[in-house]
Amino acid sequence: MKFKKLSKTDIDVSLICLGTMTWGEQNSQEEAFSQMNYSVDAGINFFDTAELYAVPPKADTYTKTETMIGNWFQEKKNRDQIILATKISGPGPSWIRGGGKQYNEQSISEAIEGSLKRLQTDYIDLYQLHWPERTTNFFSKLGYKHDKKEEEWNSFESILTVLKKFVEQGKIRHIGLSNETPYGLSKYLNLSETLNLPRVVSVQNPYSLVNRTYEVGMAEISIRDQAGLLAYSPLGFGVLSGKYLNNQMPEGSRLKLYGSSFPRYQGTRTSRAVEEYFLIAKKHNLSLTQMSLAFVNQQEFVTSNIIGATTLDQLKENIDSININLSAEVLEEINIIHNENPNPAP
Repeated sequence: MKFKKLSKTDIDVSLICLGTMTWGEQNSQEEAFSQMNYSVDAGINFFDTAELYAVPPKADTYTKTETMIGNWFQEKKNRDQIILATKISGPGPSWIRGGGKQYNEQSISEAIEGSLKRLQTDYIDLYQLHWPERTTNFFSKLGYKHDKKEEEWNSFESILTVLKKFVEQGKIRHIGLSNETPYGLSKYLNLSETLNLPRVVSVQNPYSLVNRTYEVGMAEISIRDQAGLLAYSPLGFGVLSGKYLNNQMPEGSRLKLYGSSFPRYQGTRTSRAVEEYFLIAKKHNLSLTQMSLAFVNQQEFVTSNIIGATTLDQLKENIDSININLSAEVLEEINIIHNENPNPAP
């Protein structure tokens, strides 16, 4: 396994992070335990979860994933060996504290205490805001359209001030963002510096061969200010595994089960890009999965690559991508495809 510093902290996180969002929906607790056991044996020390999980979000699966991880910690007695990241849900679902804005002191307190209890731990290494409260462009929206009638949202300063209390109590060690924009990341970083508030150490946004939008405005901030990317959906909801090539739709696959909720992964441009990336992988005797993950692993602005799997075979292939170093020739061919068909699945 390879490791990187989590921003300016003294924490080393594995370049491959174990994603957990299928646990409680597509995976049982027994399967989740097997995935955690295998990952730790492979050298992974970084797990990412969220109070919202499992995905797709539903009232009856809310918090199930955190509960499974907590049960595993209770069995293994190895909490100190894992860098644990979780998230407070952004505004939206009515079954989460009544819905609405969540980044106020009462909701943040309830969310943290709830996660600590479910995860059966005294502290969370990385506590993340799952998505912004303000109206902005995330979840596949490329353009920003300002809403002059936007409802009031909790200010960045007030959010950081609340989180500071929990850092001082030792309940969270560091904070991160998710589904964030250059405006949000830069504002948080500036406020933490000028007001002596907790510093954002990471951003969890989508990044893959079919979605390289992070490179446009976020990558420079990640490198210069050392707030690296925790890349999620590095296989583009599985399309970069190649299992949907030639219009295949395997039973039990995510697109078969939940495709209507994620249309961006099924467009003509996406299919064309995947086919062309597949040919590059085949030419260089690589699996499409491992080429796609290795591409993410090699980016300077990436701190960790969050992989998810529903089977141990998938998990093994994903983790083994750590051993692949893409040549300059492969990267050049990838960039030719990207330039001709950029970001088909943002």
